[in-house]
Amino acid sequence: MSLDWDVRMQTLLLNFVLATFLFLSAIQDGNAGITSSFIRSEWPSVDIPLDNEVFAVSNGHNAPQQVHITQGDYDGKAVIISWVTPDEPGPSKVQYGKSDNKYQFSAEGTVTNYTFYQYKSGYIHHCLIEGLEYNTKYYYRIGSGDSSREFWFVTPPIVGRDVPYKFGIIGDLGQTYNSLSTLDHYMKSGAQTVLFVGDLSYADRYQYNDVGIRWDSWGRFLERSAAYQPWIWSAGNHEIEYMPHMGEVVPFKSYLHRYTTPYLASKSSSPLWYSIRRASAHIIVLSSYSPFVKYTPQYQWLKEELKRVDRDKTPWLIVLMHVPLYSSNEGHYMEGESMRAVFESSFIHYKVDAVFAGHVHAYERSYRFSNTDYNITSGNRYPIPDKAAPVYITVGDGGNQEGLASRFFEPQPEYSAFREASYGHSTLEIMNRTHAIYHWNRNDDGKKVPTDSFVLHNQYWGKNRRRRKLKKNFVSNVVGRLATDL
Repeated sequence: MSLDWDVRMQTLLLNFVLATFLFLSAIQDGNAGITSSFIRSEWPSVDIPLDNEVFAVSNGHNAPQQVHITQGDYDGKAVIISWVTPDEPGPSKVQYGKSDNKYQFSAEGTVTNYTFYQYKSGYIHHCLIEGLEYNTKYYYRIGSGDSSREFWFVTPPIVGRDVPYKFGIIGDLGQTYNSLSTLDHYMKSGAQTVLFVGDLSYADRYQYNDVGIRWDSWGRFLERSAAYQPWIWSAGNHEIEYMPHMGEVVPFKSYLHRYTTPYLASKSSSPLWYSIRRASAHIIVLSSYSPFVKYTPQYQWLKEELKRVDRDKTPWLIVLMHVPLYSSNEGHYMEGESMRAVFESSFIHYKVDAVFAGHVHAYERSYRFSNTDYNITSGNRYPIPDKAAPVYITVGDGGNQEGLASRFFEPQPEYSAFREASYGHSTLEIMNRTHAIYHWNRNDDGKKVPTDSFVLHNQYWGKNRRRRKLKKNFVSNVVGRLATDL
């Protein structure tokens, strides 16, 4: 290797280390919050017409459509594969194997359907595949004859404390042109699993039979991603679909038929709240629209689930919900206050790293603040800095037709680190047990624009006496990756 090459390498690595130092110095808690001055230009916020190619129906009689997968157990060795056959039940069997077109195994699923007003759904299949090997690519086939379809997925690494993994975070997606931009950008991010924080199709903004039709179109729209990697579901207000004028009064009817979750694996009594472990993360999903106060099933389940978290195996503890506990946006202001009062102290006690929510159609990230000392008698009314608190991040900006929540309260509260009314998606890349890299990417009229980022320090291991050594290894690994890329 030439001397010039050595000098060039040393210069690049030095610049990287200096840039990293400046970056880490700039994002420490306590900096003044930023309200972005970016003004989004005009971009369609209307649902894509049904005849658009993004909603194309699969070729062949009774061909499977709306294919999506989610984790099927507690530790990532199972998947639930779901799909719809439009004309008749057909087989509920999934054939699968480790080689393309070689399916050594099969599993039998279940089939159901439902009505909503006068709409009759297709035949909805759910098939659990268990006993999979970690970190393995599987190919699978559903349907029969010439109408069968083939897909693949990759199982996660074995659960462990230094296992790297990259999650995407999306909320309030809908099926507009902005939604398409978000999905396209996410699919290029390299993330391996989506953490979805509620409000899926926005079909409830329609009436009568169009509600069911728009659930079908959204399922076909999402298939390009969700058939190939797990989406971890949580429900939002647009999944409730309480429509007494249409004779529909059973909450979450469409959602629960179409999008199943592995709730029994985490000893939950409802598919609306549950937990999974994936790679080095323990993911807890809560329901903002189910009872959650003391002695309710959700409260009791969370109390026990938090005790089950093993930070030696899964150092990262992440919570998903729909309604944000902290938000300085006028949209849906204070709607999460009652849940904050019930759960915030537990989040701090168990050292939750991050809480992701949607609902508010904008982006906002908090510093580490808490309001557990709130007292109307003594006058302690405001959140205060708290290094033991999680970071709260609102990503209700997927792209739905209701538009953006562009009105923030001024002045910006001290707990708010960054906020902007734009569409976009986030990624969380776990590096090891102490550090993860977070990004929020704006959709700037069809272009992906990295906008907000920071290094997330693990709440449990970050204060461990071995942190200095791990941090040194973290920097060395990143520098090594850069050198390899060169």
